[in-house]
Amino acid sequence: MSTTVAPFAAKLPPCSFKPQPYTGPSREQVLADRREFLSPGLITYYKNPIMLVDGHMQYLFDETGRRYLDLFAGIVSVSCGHGHPKIVKRVQEQVGRLQHTTTIYMNPNVSELGRKLASKLPGDLKVAYFTNSGSEANDLAILMARLYTGNRDVVGLRNCYHGASGITMGLTSHHTWKYAAAAKDDIYHAASPDPYRSLFKGTPAEIAKQSVDDLRDVIRYSTTGKLAAFIAEPIQGVGGTTHGSKEYLGAAYKVVREHGGLCIADEVQTGFGRTGDHYWGFQNYDVMPDIVTMAKSLGNGAPIAAVVTRPEIAETMRQKLHVNTFGGNPVSSAAGLAVLDVIEEDGLQKNAKVLGEHFIAGMKKLQGKHKIIGDVRGMGLMLGMELVKDRETKEPARDETAALHEGLRELGVLVGKGGLFGNVLRIKPPLCITRDDVDYALAAMDHVLASL
Repeated sequence: MSTTVAPFAAKLPPCSFKPQPYTGPSREQVLADRREFLSPGLITYYKNPIMLVDGHMQYLFDETGRRYLDLFAGIVSVSCGHGHPKIVKRVQEQVGRLQHTTTIYMNPNVSELGRKLASKLPGDLKVAYFTNSGSEANDLAILMARLYTGNRDVVGLRNCYHGASGITMGLTSHHTWKYAAAAKDDIYHAASPDPYRSLFKGTPAEIAKQSVDDLRDVIRYSTTGKLAAFIAEPIQGVGGTTHGSKEYLGAAYKVVREHGGLCIADEVQTGFGRTGDHYWGFQNYDVMPDIVTMAKSLGNGAPIAAVVTRPEIAETMRQKLHVNTFGGNPVSSAAGLAVLDVIEEDGLQKNAKVLGEHFIAGMKKLQGKHKIIGDVRGMGLMLGMELVKDRETKEPARDETAALHEGLRELGVLVGKGGLFGNVLRIKPPLCITRDDVDYALAAMDHVLASL
């Protein structure tokens, strides 16, 4: 489906930053090199892929100097803003001193980062193991759970995404991201509590209860009955920004613990204040996980992730030699320390709450105006808009979503796509966006939706 976007009078909010003139290879040359020398499995967004060469806070710039409002930076790791001066300064200083040393030597950055992370987590969640990516972190969390419990069975949720390593791809239920060769042994999936596209009927709370019953049945009939772990995202990101009612996780955790399993909260996309009311996504459900994994926002673009757990669970890693060559390296740790400071100093969690409420209220107004919008959901600045051809049948409007995606790009707004059917706009901007940015994005959505 193609969409011709009519002239749009609104302008992006002003920005004083001026990118340096680009003098590198042409866009055509970069695209040709990418096609010849990079894996064909690497996708690009948009019919005419964008080449980005500069960034400042919530904005990105292409090789021509055109500015875009980045509403998808959270998924590409940028939580505090592109080129945030405080983070850039800390990273530059560390690069000039020491770029790398493995954890077999001591370095103050990684120890301080562990201490600061522990101060942000409740209870006895205070021992960190640093890795390079969310996939690594989730993989390691499963290993720890299996070592600690002595069990092997792991249960995730349908429509989930947990990474692209062997084990985490096996955990991932979303078919778009899962190769047939993915590891599947001892991995099972229970019903997602998503109330919009549930297997069950009723209120969100009733659907949550039935989803917990399904989890119990999966354990009873599919597993050995002895679990190593249950892993869940507080909000499914790739799955389309879906989540169950508040009652779900507590009841699910109870069932899992009755069968000897540990509860893992995958905070790769929800952590670090993004959901607004709380620093961690799981806190929105009044639960206490046994293991928390995190990545993306922790480094604001630097490759760093972590598994944080209780001391007795962390102790299992003494059984063998286990070293992560680059996990917690001084440069990425410096970035992580700066991120934790900036979130507090710049009031980014509060900004996520205030602007998230404004954003979702605006999208709900659009839902009242445009029948193609089937559902609007999310918390803080982790939001989703699902498009459907018919609100009764909920038939996915996949082509229309692609057209909206392209049309927003024409107006200088970059968003993500997701959901099982590719019909959900995923919105995860840097936490530093402004009210004017939100208002411009809402106006752009309204304008493009009117042309569908």
